[in-house]
Amino acid sequence: MERIKPLTGRVLIKPIPVEMKTRGGIIIPDTSKEKPIRGEVVAVADKDKKGDPLTVVVGDIVLYGKYAGSEIELEGESYLISMETDILAILK
Repeated sequence: MERIKPLTGRVLIKPIPVEMKTRGGIIIPDTSKEKPIRGEVVAVADKDKKGDPLTVVVGDIVLYGKYAGSEIELEGESYLISMETDILAILK
């Protein structure tokens, strides 16, 4: 994402939507859906508060806390901006 650059240890994440159907084919109504906890990193700050480079890089698929960061909207798309420390794991 070229239009936004996170600062000081922050990461911009594009949430990956939760599946709308179960494996058995049951459709989950919108009111029962949980907030996504998985997303793709689309932008990262240059350094953290100590001046060290961040661990995550653009393109990583990550797991983050259910209530991590702040939701923002850019160009009609939803994103999450949070501290790198709110990221729980990088999926390989």
